[in-house]
Amino acid sequence: MEASNSFNIDNWKPKTELGKKVKNREITDLGEILDKGYRILEPEIVDALLPDLHVELLEVGQSKGKFGGGKGSIWKQTQKKTSEGNTITFSAFAVAGNRNGFIGVGFGSSLETVPAREKAMRTAKLNIIKIRRACGSWDCDCKTPHSIPFKVSGRSGSVVVNLMPAPRGTGIKAERKTRTLIGLSGIKDVYTKTKGQTSTKLNFFKACFFALRNLTRVKMREEFIKEAGVVEGPTLSK
Repeated sequence: MEASNSFNIDNWKPKTELGKKVKNREITDLGEILDKGYRILEPEIVDALLPDLHVELLEVGQSKGKFGGGKGSIWKQTQKKTSEGNTITFSAFAVAGNRNGFIGVGFGSSLETVPAREKAMRTAKLNIIKIRRACGSWDCDCKTPHSIPFKVSGRSGSVVVNLMPAPRGTGIKAERKTRTLIGLSGIKDVYTKTKGQTSTKLNFFKACFFALRNLTRVKMREEFIKEAGVVEGPTLSK
């Protein structure tokens, strides 16, 4: 399930100082907000600065099927016994990205499906980050930001996701659902390797996101930045 950005800034009434600056066009770059460490408290800030933002719900649950089988579902159902009976809670996991250097993920739960979806989508926008892209593969020397600059890993629970640079034209070699997450970040070519209980989809997706986040936490030499064509955040042409 994917939704594109149809935000109308004229109808927005910001509540925070940062939001007012964005609406008044005092700040026009999301990268500037992230670089200065400002905390984003309104998802409308991201909507206003990233008109090409896409939000998609990933499959974190499983619906019932015939003969005990089932297929993936964007809703994860949990049931709790109380004195008044069984209470069912619905959870959803959303990923937001512009396919050009920005990515965020969010998790939301509620007693109904629609509020759970809205919470997940809102949190994904509030958690948005910049990532680094480059041509880090030894088999490729194009110096364009189609892959990642170096090998990086992320962990959540028992799940570990390793991302490795790939030459141009390789594509995203990953599990089907994580291909969506990586693709929305703007990475086009990458190898992945995983270990742990990857059937726990929530930890699986979080580990992949943490790996992308760790791309910006490694110091690089100026020589390598030029050699690999490292870009942090968006590029002028996708």
